[in-house]
Amino acid sequence: MTVKRPMSSLAVLSWMPVAAMAVVATADVVAGPGVGFLPLVSLGPAFSGLVGGWRRTVLIGAAALALCVGLGMYDGLFEERRGFSAMASVAGVTGVGLAAAVMRSRREAELASVKSIAEVAQRVLLRPVPRTAGPLQAAVSYTSAVAEARIGGDLYEVVASPHGIRVIVGDVQGKGLAAVETAAVVLGAFREAAHDEPDLVGLGARLERSVARELEGEKFVTAVLAEIGSDREAVFLNYGHPAPMVVRQDGAVDFPRPASYALPLGLGAHEAEGPKPYRVDFAPGEQLLLYTDGVTEARDGGGSFYPLAERAHLLKDSDADLALDTLREDLVRHASGPPDDDAAMLLLRYHGHAEGKSVPVG
Repeated sequence: MTVKRPMSSLAVLSWMPVAAMAVVATADVVAGPGVGFLPLVSLGPAFSGLVGGWRRTVLIGAAALALCVGLGMYDGLFEERRGFSAMASVAGVTGVGLAAAVMRSRREAELASVKSIAEVAQRVLLRPVPRTAGPLQAAVSYTSAVAEARIGGDLYEVVASPHGIRVIVGDVQGKGLAAVETAAVVLGAFREAAHDEPDLVGLGARLERSVARELEGEKFVTAVLAEIGSDREAVFLNYGHPAPMVVRQDGAVDFPRPASYALPLGLGAHEAEGPKPYRVDFAPGEQLLLYTDGVTEARDGGGSFYPLAERAHLLKDSDADLALDTLREDLVRHASGPPDDDAAMLLLRYHGHAEGKSVPVG
């Protein structure tokens, strides 16, 4: 049995010029020349100029002129000026529709070019994280608060360096292109320093210097840096960012926090002493979720924040990407509307080298 699918809105719009001319022609034949329907044949090229290309507009315009001539002869309107007036109306509307179609095509081509460039820039800025890095599996989710945008002021990166797996998740103050530019500065500095600096403190200091040089005024970036080596622990530096979530193998949830938070990147010049690293056990079978405040500050209709700790059990799928997708979908349902802020999540699973890729989770 074949199921007929409803016509798409685009298909309906494409047939509107023909339908309009058919309706006008039928009405003109039925009502006769006294009513004056003939000039309405120009609706065909008018609609075509709005929804079709210039070639189609010319074709519809020619068909409208031919129809106008045929109906004018049928109605005997060329014995007086009414027939020629109707033809002039159709020709004028066709010309205007043609100009509109040409301008629209140019704008669409420019928009497609800009979109293509933006997509390339997005892939360079927030390139896909490696699915595996050393003993870790990685998955990422990004939801921009800007409609139809893939990136905003949140940032993330995973780098396999000679000193261990180094990770950053951050949140730039503000939104829009300025925030994207700042995110590019932070990510560029991190990607370079992650390979060069022998310890996490040196990496953080280098980021601070890079951000301080580039940012103006009171702009800043909250961030958390992590380093995972082969000693089954994670080392963190926290620059005023939400604490990471660790999901233990038995399902217990922990939010390890530093003894004291450091100022965000860009404000470190006001602080006499930099952030102190702190260590957290991180063993095979456990999960680490780094995220931005767009996750925990997402509110439902009643104004309640997203209960991340209560939803940790959603990360149970053996596929890291599917597990993170499940959590993201739950976050979207909780917010029940467009996001007010960018929301980035980076999931790391410690599977070890000998244990294989399957991760038992609670």
